[in-house]
Amino acid sequence: MNKHILKGITVVVGAVIGASIAWAKIPPPPPLDEKGKAAAEEKKEKDKAAAEKAKAEQTAAEDRAVKNYQANMKKAGKPIPKPVPVAAASTPAPGAAAKSEAQKMKPDDAKKSDAKKS
Repeated sequence: MNKHILKGITVVVGAVIGASIAWAKIPPPPPLDEKGKAAAEEKKEKDKAAAEKAKAEQTAAEDRAVKNYQANMKKAGKPIPKPVPVAAASTPAPGAAAKSEAQKMKPDDAKKSDAKKS
């Protein structure tokens, strides 16, 4: 075995052992007191309110964009397209159904289908 490789392995093993020993000595964080718990609850409520406000602002911006688009389409004399419903997340994509069928095939069936394609 080459001396350089052996030195490299020794350095890596030493670093791993040293890091694991240092990590083991880090004490766990102290439990929250009443003041800390109240501050955490308050922060959680503020974050929730900020998320709701951001969601409301996003919805309002989307509505303004749709109204602007429809107004511009009317000005141009073009028909306004009907909204396209968004597919539910639980329905698989068209390509996924074919893929899952291919995955269900036995190895013998896959070989036969490959032979038919050739």
